[in-house]
Amino acid sequence: MTQVAPEPQHDDELLAYRLSLRLGPVHARQRLGIEREFETRLIDREGNFCHLEKWYSIHGVIRGCLRMAGLLGRARANARRIRTVDHRFVLQDLPEALEGFRILQLTDLHVDMDAEALDAMVQHVSTLDYDLCVLTGDYRKLTWGPIEASLEGMRRLRNVIKGSPLAVLGNHDSIRMLPALEDMGYQLLVNENTVVEHNGAKLYVAGVDDAHFYKVHNLQRAAEGIEPGYTSLLLSHTPEIYLQAAHAGYDIFLCGHTHGGQICLPGGIPILLDADCPRFVGKGPWQHMGMQGYTSCGAGTSVVQARLNCPPEVNMHTLTRGPT
Repeated sequence: MTQVAPEPQHDDELLAYRLSLRLGPVHARQRLGIEREFETRLIDREGNFCHLEKWYSIHGVIRGCLRMAGLLGRARANARRIRTVDHRFVLQDLPEALEGFRILQLTDLHVDMDAEALDAMVQHVSTLDYDLCVLTGDYRKLTWGPIEASLEGMRRLRNVIKGSPLAVLGNHDSIRMLPALEDMGYQLLVNENTVVEHNGAKLYVAGVDDAHFYKVHNLQRAAEGIEPGYTSLLLSHTPEIYLQAAHAGYDIFLCGHTHGGQICLPGGIPILLDADCPRFVGKGPWQHMGMQGYTSCGAGTSVVQARLNCPPEVNMHTLTRGPT
């Protein structure tokens, strides 16, 4: 006799039930378990900060240094001046039907960090024209706690995003956000891929779960079913898996996480990049083997609402076979 799963009785049970159906019981249990274990910690077993923003002294230290330098007001204003950065991926084997295909990348939005910054972001995105919108994680301000404010911000943003956006989760994002985000119309790629068809051509877009903090990415599973010879794009929150992704054979790698440093020296030189990877993949365009990548500076802020020598950005990537 076939056993039928019992109907969930409470909100927590309903969430676990939906996640189990959507992700499979093992991945859902793993992600939820890691979140619960680390939510209350400041330092992990290796002596590293689990959640830097829990160390409340760091907020005051950063603001105090900026204030002493007379830069706090300017840094706060900078965080609300979003710009569009154009970039071209030159792919010699790009199908003719994908020539000029435009991908809008949004990342590190932290939509519940600052109301005015969210207003600026929504207004800016509403004016843009593109063929596909992708989001590469970190929609929530904090790495623990309630998710309602971030979901409301993402709902506002979804109202101005054209088409069907594809997204992955970042280290600030709880897996508890997934059902609500998908109910809004975001398609989450959790170690999965999908096909985007344009003018009869195929573009494979794969996405992995967070590889920075939760370490629940699975590149092999994300690539299952991708047909050889077709243009492929990988979405990852962090650039830290660039080496594995290049060997997996992706053409394009889009990520964020680093904020480009957020507070940088003159010339945009990052003081700190919170990622375990070489600096050449920490900001802007880069290449490894046959794979081209782009690490966005992101549109939001983390820890403090401030940017210096590193403006917030959304990215418009154009696919092309060469100069036109």
